[in-house]
Amino acid sequence: MRIARVVGSAVSTIKVDTLRGNKLLVVRETSVNDELEGKPFVAVDGIGAGEGELVLISEGSAGRHTDLTTDAPVDAVIMAILDSLEVGGETTFRKS
Repeated sequence: MRIARVVGSAVSTIKVDTLRGNKLLVVRETSVNDELEGKPFVAVDGIGAGEGELVLISEGSAGRHTDLTTDAPVDAVIMAILDSLEVGGETTFRKS
């Protein structure tokens, strides 16, 4: 799993049947100190995340093991919205 921040959305009216009805969000990996890293990528939203939220992403074959993504051509799925992060006994993120 990776920690990422939702930075936008991707809209597609024409897509494979197994992705119809799924929201696509643009995310960017973050450090444990909530600093954006790497290039943006698209993930299927499995939980109703919104722009600006810190989320957990499951990728690869693990991204296809949710009720929403079974048998879908998905490489990344948002599977949790984080309320807080604690690293080394220090809270590095807390949802306001």
